[in-house]
Amino acid sequence: MTPHSHDTSNSLVVRGLRVVTQRGTIAASLCIRNGVIVRIGGYDEPMGAEVAVDARSSLIMPGLVDTHVHMNEPGRTDWEGFETGTRAAAAGGITTLLDMPLNSTPATTNRKALLSKRQAALGKCSVDVGFIGGVVPGNANHIRALWEGGVFSFKCFLVHSGVDDFPNVAESDLRAVMPVLSELGATLMVHAELPGPIETATDGRFEATAEVTTDPVIRGKRPYDTYLRTRPRAAEQAAIDLAIRLCREFRTRVHIVHLSSADALLSLSRARAEGLPITVETCPHYLTFAAEEIPDGATQFKCAPPIRERENRERLWHGLGEGIIDMIASDHSPCPPAMKQLDSGDFARAWGGIASLQLGLSVMWTAARERGFPVERIAEWMSHAPARVAGLSRHAGTIQLGQEANLVIWNPDAEFRVNPATLHHRHSVTPYAAMPLH
Repeated sequence: MTPHSHDTSNSLVVRGLRVVTQRGTIAASLCIRNGVIVRIGGYDEPMGAEVAVDARSSLIMPGLVDTHVHMNEPGRTDWEGFETGTRAAAAGGITTLLDMPLNSTPATTNRKALLSKRQAALGKCSVDVGFIGGVVPGNANHIRALWEGGVFSFKCFLVHSGVDDFPNVAESDLRAVMPVLSELGATLMVHAELPGPIETATDGRFEATAEVTTDPVIRGKRPYDTYLRTRPRAAEQAAIDLAIRLCREFRTRVHIVHLSSADALLSLSRARAEGLPITVETCPHYLTFAAEEIPDGATQFKCAPPIRERENRERLWHGLGEGIIDMIASDHSPCPPAMKQLDSGDFARAWGGIASLQLGLSVMWTAARERGFPVERIAEWMSHAPARVAGLSRHAGTIQLGQEANLVIWNPDAEFRVNPATLHHRHSVTPYAAMPLH
């Protein structure tokens, strides 16, 4: 973990009338010493230290934990970088994030690359940052060294990742690496799309990549549904079925990243009922937008797997509410604006990725409150559960005695309209522009 810089020399008190703890939302004072919560008392209770922050009716919540972020450094800092990315994270209430192994150069697939990434992050981080190792064909012998070097989990793609320096794996590659992961107790994070159903959906004309379409028939098409048809739900279902089967065989912890298709919820629910060690995340954009509402040429909405139809979105919300989906992660995946093909509106050529580090909390709360979910569920989905799944529970995710004081203070009743010019991301391209949020 690469910590952000902060002064921990003094004791201080943070108090508020709405503090989200494991015991519920209470009025409380938190006495913090050397960055750790050493006492929890009543709102007006003397704590023997200066009250540094009185949040009053604003909410004090565990800082968000985002386990799916692409910082793109070293090597592609024109896409993002630790300095701008972690500043945006802090502005969005994220206090801990995990950086993905791809879209930086070199990819984090061996110990040397991990050291390069850690060195690149030093002195640039506004929040705590950890790293995820990569699983690619032929690197099974590097897994143990990466784990011992401090990565929190491992990521693989079952379809082309969009960058050639992070190739996708086949079942044979997974069979080589999963026994090692099981022995270590490490989690395999899976981008769950298989090429076969994608090729079938496009009559074999489509080269299945996670980010860019190469089908000459599809290229130049501006309607969103043209792109959507190239990423069928069957591609996710087939990949998740494979992941479940291998999870059952090897008892390896498996985490399905950015679930887009609600069709997979039934098989995931059955796997969980079977006791398999499988967890699931989805993202704010899948829970906010709907394919029917995306304008022609609006490539700022492109991601992989894609944003699907309205009925699919509501089924994802049901899966989240029922606990089949464990948590929310951003999949913050920015790129230079030219790569989004905003001028041409060509979904085939546009990079697939949405930048949302600064906005995820407000986006999720706005959508959740419309559906009757209390704010405590936001804390579960974006703080408690991600920390638990990532093995960070001692560091983040809860407000309790002995825990590091990673906090976010925010007003859930405030309203604002997204102004891209105020975002701290390196680039201001966002599908949330002008959206009213809480």
